[in-house]
Amino acid sequence: MTKDGIKGASAAESTARHIEELIVEGALRPGEPLLPEREMAVRLNVSRPTLRQGMKILEDKGLLVADASGSRVVAPLGSSFTDPLLGLLSSHETVVDDYLELRANLEMMAATLAATRANEVDREMLRRCMARIDAAHGKADAANEAEADVDLHLAIYEASHNLVLLHIMRALSGMLRRGIFHNRQTLYARPEVREVLRGQHRAIFEAILAGDPEAAGRCAEAHMSYTRRVIAEIAASEARLEISLRRIDGGNIASRSGKGRQ
Repeated sequence: MTKDGIKGASAAESTARHIEELIVEGALRPGEPLLPEREMAVRLNVSRPTLRQGMKILEDKGLLVADASGSRVVAPLGSSFTDPLLGLLSSHETVVDDYLELRANLEMMAATLAATRANEVDREMLRRCMARIDAAHGKADAANEAEADVDLHLAIYEASHNLVLLHIMRALSGMLRRGIFHNRQTLYARPEVREVLRGQHRAIFEAILAGDPEAAGRCAEAHMSYTRRVIAEIAASEARLEISLRRIDGGNIASRSGKGRQ
C-alpha cells in the first residue's frame, strides 16, 4: 500500500479495506497469522494507531480474530456450520454422498476454468503439489499423500481465478482435512486406490498445464466419480464388518458366556 492509498481521517478505514481485499482475493488465507503490528505498520506505510483502528474494524466484522497468544489471524471464513451440525451431517450416509456430488460439479468447474486462466505462478504451484504427491506416493506415505491431494485441489481452485468458487472450496477443503465427511487416510490405505488416484491427479494436472479445458473438466469429473464410488464401497464394507462383529457378541447385551453358537 502506498502513502497515497491512505490519507486523513479515513486512514484506518482505508487500511481495513486493503486488508479486506487481501482476504477476498485469497492472498490472506483463513487461519493465517498476520505480521507483528510494528512490521505490518511499516509494510502498509501507516502509523501503529491507524493500523490498530483498521484491525479493530475488521475484528468487529468478524474477519480477524486473536489467537491464544494474542496475535491477529484471519478468521476461519466460510465455515458457518457449527461443529455439532457438522457431526450430525457427517453421520448420515446420504449427506456424505450429497457432499461428494457437490464437489464433483465444483471440481469440474474449477479444473475447466484453471485450464484457461492459470498463469505461470499458478502453474508453478500446481507443479509443486504434484511433485509432493509423487514423493509421498513413492514412500507409501498415506498421510502426506492425502494432504498433498487436498493442496493440489486447492491450487486448482486458486488457478480458476473465481473468488466465490475459491472461498467455497477452501471451506470444503477445511472439512476434508478434518475428516468431517470421510477419512482420507482410509482411502489412501488401499495401494490399488492410491495408484489410481495418483494417475487421475496427474491427468488433471497435465490437462490444466496444456490449457485444455475440456480434458481438464472431463478428468476432474472422472476423478470425483471414482472417489465417490470407492468411498461408498469402503462405507459398505465397514457396515458389513460392524454387523458381523455384533453377531459375535450379541450386540454386547446377550448372555452368551460359556456358550457356543446356538
